[in-house]
Amino acid sequence: MNLHDNNDPGVIDVTPKPSSTPNNAAGEVTLDTPIVRGSQTITKVLIRKPRSGELRGTSLSALMQMDVIALTMVLPRVTVPTLTKPEIEALEPSDLAQLGAEMVNFLLPSADRIPASQST
Repeated sequence: MNLHDNNDPGVIDVTPKPSSTPNNAAGEVTLDTPIVRGSQTITKVLIRKPRSGELRGTSLSALMQMDVIALTMVLPRVTVPTLTKPEIEALEPSDLAQLGAEMVNFLLPSADRIPASQST
């Protein structure tokens, strides 16, 4: 992750390095409403491709339908920085929809996936 100052001493951009994950293994979402965590402000969230074990406790169909409960269960396991369940529950609906769209994209066959730059 990059921790750098955005000309405001109270704002720390917690943006993951794109090179930290292989191609097509992560999607970045820019939040409409940043998450404030202590002295950090999270403006971008990287969602990495989940492994099967990280999908436990829910169903693929619930994730494909972007079910809020399913997303709240799985997103803390695959986000960088790691978002907590209360942070996900407090997201603006538009931000949850963006994160959900990235998650659904990983569940599609490779040929049907939308490149990360076009999906959000």
